[in-house]
Amino acid sequence: MHSIEEIQKFLNNISSLNAELWALLFTHAKEIELKKNEYFIKEGEVSREIGILTKGIVRSFYVTNEGKEYNKTLFAAPSIIGSYVSLITGQPNRLPQQALTDCLVTKIPLSIIEKLSAEHIEMERLRRKIAEHFFVLKEKRELEIALLDAEKRYVIFRKEFSGVEQLIPQYHIASYLGISATQLSRIRKKMSRAL
Repeated sequence: MHSIEEIQKFLNNISSLNAELWALLFTHAKEIELKKNEYFIKEGEVSREIGILTKGIVRSFYVTNEGKEYNKTLFAAPSIIGSYVSLITGQPNRLPQQALTDCLVTKIPLSIIEKLSAEHIEMERLRRKIAEHFFVLKEKRELEIALLDAEKRYVIFRKEFSGVEQLIPQYHIASYLGISATQLSRIRKKMSRAL
């Protein structure tokens, strides 16, 4: 398994779990490799697992009726991935999650997390803090898209996803920022001239 210690450190930074809980959780964890372009979850599948991305970059995206793709979220390791709406509602997933690089993901069944949450307050607290974290991120992103111009959004992207730019195609970044690849290219040229 890809560094259990790394996963523990990542999750403990959100909310700490005791050694017994870690042991119970990792008994049911399974590490998988996702090759570039493979899916963690496809559209139409019902999500039953949470993933902890320990290596690589994953995108969550949607496709319009015209067949155009838009990146809704980018996840860079370490990060928690999975279709939360599908997990919570039991409905088919609407936002596929696809590897943009070769990735390592540790999967844990939701049923195990729910069982441990019912028995251990620490697990329930971790789940709540993760949900709160994603709620805050979602609102922050919505405000950035609504209120900031493309250049400011790009500056935030570079700060929050340091190093990612060299690993994935520019059109994925442009899609995430809600702009065209041509616009992104212009912004990058302008910023490089300013340095």
